[in-house]
Amino acid sequence: MRELMVRLGIGKFPFSRAIVPTQLSLLALLCLGTPLMAQAPTDSQLPTTSTPLVTSPTITTVLYVNPTTGSDQPTAGKTDAAPYRTITFALQQATAGTLIQLAPGNYTEQTGEQFPIVLKPGVVLRGDENSKGANFLIQGSGLTPSKAFGNQNAAIRAANSSEIRGVTVTNIVTRGTGIWVEDADCMIANSTFTNSNREGVFIVGNSSPVVTDNVFTKNSGNGISITGGARGVIRNNVFNATGFGLAIGGNSIPRLEGNQITQNTAGIYMDGSSRAILRNNVITDSQGDGIVARDNAFPDLGTADSLGNNTIRNNGRDASRKGVDLNNTTNNTFQAIGNNIDPKRISGPVAFVAGGTNTAFSDVQGHWAQQYIQALASQAIITGFPDGTFKPNEPVTRAQFATIVSKAFNPAPRNPAVNFSDVRSNFWGFAAIQSASRGGFMAGFPGGTFRPDQRIPKVQALVALSNGLQFGAGDPSALSRFQDANSIPGWAASPIAAATQRQIVVNYPTVGQLTPNREATRAEVAAFIYQALVNQGKAQAIPSPYVVGAR
Repeated sequence: MRELMVRLGIGKFPFSRAIVPTQLSLLALLCLGTPLMAQAPTDSQLPTTSTPLVTSPTITTVLYVNPTTGSDQPTAGKTDAAPYRTITFALQQATAGTLIQLAPGNYTEQTGEQFPIVLKPGVVLRGDENSKGANFLIQGSGLTPSKAFGNQNAAIRAANSSEIRGVTVTNIVTRGTGIWVEDADCMIANSTFTNSNREGVFIVGNSSPVVTDNVFTKNSGNGISITGGARGVIRNNVFNATGFGLAIGGNSIPRLEGNQITQNTAGIYMDGSSRAILRNNVITDSQGDGIVARDNAFPDLGTADSLGNNTIRNNGRDASRKGVDLNNTTNNTFQAIGNNIDPKRISGPVAFVAGGTNTAFSDVQGHWAQQYIQALASQAIITGFPDGTFKPNEPVTRAQFATIVSKAFNPAPRNPAVNFSDVRSNFWGFAAIQSASRGGFMAGFPGGTFRPDQRIPKVQALVALSNGLQFGAGDPSALSRFQDANSIPGWAASPIAAATQRQIVVNYPTVGQLTPNREATRAEVAAFIYQALVNQGKAQAIPSPYVVGAR
């Protein structure tokens, strides 16, 4: 990796255990030497898992190009027998709905091309998709302006609703990119990206492309770089013998599915606040890490409702790089549900759950708390009953709540042990009660009792989370969110205000009705616990209209 960075003109930096520099994000490093014109756009919303729609243009005109036999004359280009010579000239004639059909050959400056080749909206550039562009080489570079990164060296610049199909793209100049995609929804399919100095494809801004069935190999930097607020789908591609298979940063939220990411310097590098969704990928045999995450990056490696089905194994082939299959250097805890990963080859906080975990309780389908319940069940924080039910509307005892807290947060002892008179050492919940008590989550009653079988009211559950997670004093104005704020006991007002500010409180069916002294249900406890994990950076937010938002 050090040699790779030097070759890219970046220089030498101290390295962490991961195979990437700790001082600067990869995408920022890759752009050294170009003026930074603007910050990447922000995006606080997590994506759905549906495929973004890139509408293929309706072809109304076909223009033919042949770099050997063609002629850039206005009368040419209409037939295969009398083609244009250059893509550049064909684009000058093209309008939306035009297919530019290439003949085999090399499309370079020597054959008259002007780089970068800038596509027009609704135009399709096509070579041969069956061979993934073999013998249809587009090689060259020119400056293209980027709102995010200043002038960049690119061979091709995509446009909205444009398509690039069945070509081979190479850019050998310093910091050279094959295709630049900025603020464009486009299709890149059945092509080969090889021997570029930096990456095959760079996706930035509010782009949402579909990149499918391509080969990325022997690029010095990355196969694909994704940053800014980009989304899109990266599907069924091969990344082999390149730098990073994919480098994902900024606030981008791409969906990666069905890709073969093998024998690279590293499989996937994530930084910034990126939130890549990974499904059905194979990430193996990297020299360093299979996946490495820095800063506040948070990959989605599977949920209870949508298993990851990723195979991430046999990475760290170069012993000097000390790589692992999944290297989490962030302070977040990742969920990895339903993947083929060796738990011994994971570094950093990861809630690892193998595939096949049964979280499909028969009585939570369509329930308002279904996603909270299934997410916690997938991590064995909560469990159901032998008959396959969860009984979401049943109450929770104080001993049961202590058990859930102990599993969810594994609290470090902050208080001395208390020998509660009604909790014997052979009681089933003894260890969990001690854990919750010593961790500052729960306390006993006057007289030295704990009352383990007492049903816990909502007010106690929320105060326990606020105290145990050390939220501190809350802003009293936060209680104005509740129509029944006067029902909150005085001793609980400040911790409940703090929990409200941190969006721990979930009220169903009326978001403004707390009913603090009512017994908490199993569903409500699941929601509170999950929201607390989100607050601690240990879970991904689940959109719900019943979360009481902070003011």
